[in-house]
Amino acid sequence: MKELTADEKAYIANLCKEAKRASAILRSVGTAQKNKALEIMAKLLEENRSKIKQENAVDLENAEAAGISGALLERLQLSDKVIDSIITSLHDIRNLKDPVGEVIAGWKLENGIELNKIRVPIGVLAVIYESRPNVTVDVGALALKSSNAAILRGGKEAIVSNQLLASLFQKALAEAGLPSNAIQLMNKTSRHLVPELLKQDAYIDLVVPRGGEGLIRFVTENSLIPVVKHDKGVCHVYIHETADPDQATKILINAKTQRPSVCNAAECVVLDKDYPEVAQILKTLQEAGVTLRGDSKTQAELQKLNIPCENLTEEGYHKEYLDLEISVKLVENLEQAILHISEYSSGHSEAIVTRDLEAAHEFTSRLDSAALFVNCSTRFHDGGQFGLGAEVGISTGKLHARGPMSIADLTTSKYILRGQGQIRE
Repeated sequence: MKELTADEKAYIANLCKEAKRASAILRSVGTAQKNKALEIMAKLLEENRSKIKQENAVDLENAEAAGISGALLERLQLSDKVIDSIITSLHDIRNLKDPVGEVIAGWKLENGIELNKIRVPIGVLAVIYESRPNVTVDVGALALKSSNAAILRGGKEAIVSNQLLASLFQKALAEAGLPSNAIQLMNKTSRHLVPELLKQDAYIDLVVPRGGEGLIRFVTENSLIPVVKHDKGVCHVYIHETADPDQATKILINAKTQRPSVCNAAECVVLDKDYPEVAQILKTLQEAGVTLRGDSKTQAELQKLNIPCENLTEEGYHKEYLDLEISVKLVENLEQAILHISEYSSGHSEAIVTRDLEAAHEFTSRLDSAALFVNCSTRFHDGGQFGLGAEVGISTGKLHARGPMSIADLTTSKYILRGQGQIRE
């Protein structure tokens, strides 16, 4: 790992110290002031729409020249539709109930002391993500509404867009009378700075990595700070032998093609090989523009059905395509399907299409992903779709937060006890 210069170490230290100072102020800020900052930010996005698209065009041009895939380019783009969705998200976050100060539980002790367990902000968040510049605003807004300070480290492919969005957010904070450094962007995108950030456990309370497998592994291996992983989505759709063919086709097409570049899109379809509609379902998937990939056994079976199927990539069934490609696995029965998914799942989302209630129960009982779907698309794995509001991302870990990491998951708790002079004997 490259040795940091004194200036680079000072840069990271300053980010962290400023975030810690801002965090201390945010703890006592009321809901109205936080909402005011979110309203101002929404207004600034609208007023600067043309400039945002101009800056984003620079990122898109650089990314295309660097050979970034079409799926990642789609994530990078800030079109009018995406800007509209960011503004809508800001309004939605503004309307969310402020979790800070909520009494989670309370009771009176035998000695008369009143005890309350309340929600409080975590403190300082470091969020490391790739490609999507909308994350800069969404995560910043969620952090603010939950009274957390945030240090944001986006990918170099979105740096021009992120710098503008972060500067607008800091302007909104200042106009609302809040510390502008409550939301900070790492303007230096060199990867060798990240380990230094991950050592700042005196200032940062939680690290949230969002991105590919390499990023997640790098962060978890180098962090001295607790990490909530938002890992890749190797999501499966299993079509059971009793599945309604129309329903199975509709769910699979939606899960794979509605937006293939996102983490809750299907990346592997598992089918009972004796299911009579295997050929028709896979042909429909191909007609939708999806390339099928499988192991040698699956390819041999599909060849009998005159269905072309490419070799798996080097990653095999662990591959997250984020594009119009999908892995195919033919199995003998439910047991084999569960074993296959258990081995290759990333713990994100799995779906079963079946008319057999016992099969559905077996599937949901034995698999241990963050969300399991019976007769519906994996694309519903989303905080907004769950009715939880906006999210930081989908947590694939098992501690603190799992599934959509919504505003309540950006808080922790503390106890407050009120007495009348009691002492412990």
